[in-house]
Amino acid sequence: MDILIIFKFVGSLALLMFGMKSMSESLQKMAGSQLRHVLGAMTTNRFTGMLTGMFVTAAVQSSTATTLMTVSFVNAGLLTLVQAISVIMGAHIGTTITAWIMSLGFSFNITDYVYSAFFVGIILIYMKKRRILGDFLFGVAFLFLGLGTLKATGSDLVAGQYADNISAFFSQFNANTFWNSLLFLLMGTLLTLCVQSSAAIMAITMTLCTTGVLHIDQGIMLVLGENIGTTITSNIVAATANISARRAAFAHLSINCLGVIWVLILLKPFFSMVCHIVGFAPDMPATAPNFAVKASMVLATFHSAFNISNTLLLIWFVPLIERFVCLVIKPKKQDEEEDFRLHFITAGIMKTPELSVLEAQKEIRSFAERIQRMFGMVRELLHEKDQAKFAKAFSRIEKYEGISDNMEIEIAKYLDEVSNSHLSDETKAKIRAMLREISEIESIGDSCYNIARTLSRRIKDKEEFTEKQYEHMTQLMQLTDDALTQMNVMLSGRKDLLDANRSFNIENEINNYRTQLKTQNITDVNEHKYTYAIGTMYMDIVQECEKLGDYVVNVVEARMGQRQKNA
Repeated sequence: MDILIIFKFVGSLALLMFGMKSMSESLQKMAGSQLRHVLGAMTTNRFTGMLTGMFVTAAVQSSTATTLMTVSFVNAGLLTLVQAISVIMGAHIGTTITAWIMSLGFSFNITDYVYSAFFVGIILIYMKKRRILGDFLFGVAFLFLGLGTLKATGSDLVAGQYADNISAFFSQFNANTFWNSLLFLLMGTLLTLCVQSSAAIMAITMTLCTTGVLHIDQGIMLVLGENIGTTITSNIVAATANISARRAAFAHLSINCLGVIWVLILLKPFFSMVCHIVGFAPDMPATAPNFAVKASMVLATFHSAFNISNTLLLIWFVPLIERFVCLVIKPKKQDEEEDFRLHFITAGIMKTPELSVLEAQKEIRSFAERIQRMFGMVRELLHEKDQAKFAKAFSRIEKYEGISDNMEIEIAKYLDEVSNSHLSDETKAKIRAMLREISEIESIGDSCYNIARTLSRRIKDKEEFTEKQYEHMTQLMQLTDDALTQMNVMLSGRKDLLDANRSFNIENEINNYRTQLKTQNITDVNEHKYTYAIGTMYMDIVQECEKLGDYVVNVVEARMGQRQKNA
């Protein structure tokens, strides 16, 4: 029977975590891309940034989601680190609603009402247009079912044959000493780090406190530990990311650590104020009427009061916090440009589909910019006369070609993982478009490498282009580079504000110029202005530039959601 109770305890905890995850993902899907636009637009200063972080987190019920979106905007240059820190502070306030939702579950038997939510939810899921709302209802229902089961199981565990042992274990730490407080603070941190969900540990804390097993003083120390533990998780995830992500994650940790330090100094008056607001006496016996309700409200109120006070205090010191994290986390001295490393897609915990798609879009933009730099190297290679410098430049282009192959594979793998999630039709269409984009961008890299190989063959065969050929190829490469520039503009902007006509016009210019050069080449070879061999190399380069232009247009069409172009 005791083993059954333990399985029920762990299972109800898993149900609660799944419900929170489903509810958060559904809210993000309902908010859609507007959530990102709001986050990007409403951060003109630290105070609007704080309010934005608060409302966005309250809307999606996930401070992690808000933090990750904020970090991605810092990476993209849309937000400064100062703005990001203020948004993260706001997220700390927004996330306190979760504790109040859980407190509600301890106020009455919420499980009596979840079955109607399941019934309505399954109807909405089978109505295709209302599927996301149905997912949301299922998430809420699972959350409260898990919470209700956890509460009942906690009571059974306390009333079981091991009740005396459990009470005896916690009672030995009842003395209000510094070391006991530190123990529960560390316990809350480690448990949150292991479970990777502050909401789950908050639910366990409320269960233990409302059953009278855990003293309320110990409960608030667990709550403070949970605040630190949830920030360590984001630091682990950001460990493989770029410097902006690491700084934002470290700022997240620093803010909560500073908050815990000053709260520990003022703990007695701060806790007394919270108890006074709720109307709870710390020495109230567990058998007292409404004890469970009052105890859960104390924890929720303490959580809210701590995060609100900490944010209102530290919001004035955001520039100092920025300087501190920049001082601690310094950029690497070596140039990482030619090292294969994804900048926006990070290893670790898989985020929600909406955030994953956002990260993949940023990575594709970085991929496209890298490919344009590769083409710039090819343009320089065209005019390189020194053989040693030519060999070094060609080797660099070869390295870039390998990087482009790896980037295509890694981004495609990531998108494949995202596609395994339950996605909205809009997100599915985005993923299909992005897979097409990375395939075409990789083809651009292949074309760049083919041009470089042709130039290398010219060196080995000791052939030389004429001045006119150099002039024509320079002009054609300039048009091609214009096409790549416009492609990057299209990838970095909002789709509803973009115009693809510029890209189509450049492609037409490239096609017309290619046709003109092809005709002229036949005439020049016949007139013996240069050899057939050099004419072939010349046309290989011209044809690759034209192909490259077609790939660019295919990327633009994928971005705009248009059909494949028949080049």
